[in-house]
Amino acid sequence: MKVYPGVRLVLTDPMPVEAVETARKHLSLAAEDLDANRIAALVVEAADEWGAAALWEQVCVPMLAALPGHTAIEVAVEHALAEGVRVGLDVFRRVPGRPLPTGGVLLAGAEQETHCLGLHALAAALRERTRGSLLLGPALPWTALASAARRVRPRIVVLWAQTPVTGRAYRLVRFARDFPAIQVYGAGPGWIEPLGDPATRLSALPAAVAACSAPLLP
Repeated sequence: MKVYPGVRLVLTDPMPVEAVETARKHLSLAAEDLDANRIAALVVEAADEWGAAALWEQVCVPMLAALPGHTAIEVAVEHALAEGVRVGLDVFRRVPGRPLPTGGVLLAGAEQETHCLGLHALAAALRERTRGSLLLGPALPWTALASAARRVRPRIVVLWAQTPVTGRAYRLVRFARDFPAIQVYGAGPGWIEPLGDPATRLSALPAAVAACSAPLLP
């Protein structure tokens, strides 16, 4: 396990089993009603109480993974849940008119990757630690990522891939070698091929927050 000096890897205590079950029950009911606004409110409420990282890993990820998505109504429920979670994570600890500095952290979905909820969870967990980030959303072309890196000069780039189709390790490694001053990370389940130096794979949200919160080395 990689160690990040001065940063705790365990960000929050685990949610109690009862709290996990209650959160899942309430979110499931709201999703069945296709009530994304209610889902967002529940996400903010639970994140305030238990922390964004714990909520994401113990509640949101298992629920999203368990959705069958076979019938039309199941697809609608899945979309309502995902949208509600996204909105809830995006408003969590965000103060209108008082944006946090990005801290040199750039987050984006890999080219053609339409899912990047994990990055919204990462951004929320960073705000919880009063750290900002620049989230450019899903499906950022490699050329656009390079242009963004040249313009904002981040110290850290985290690229999300949900599937192996978008998790192209050789492209990430090439990007990292083209920008040696940037620490480049691959996040999400899509990076199944080993990432060679200088790129690094992040396996879980606490590790991602720790990496993005690590102080600059001299």
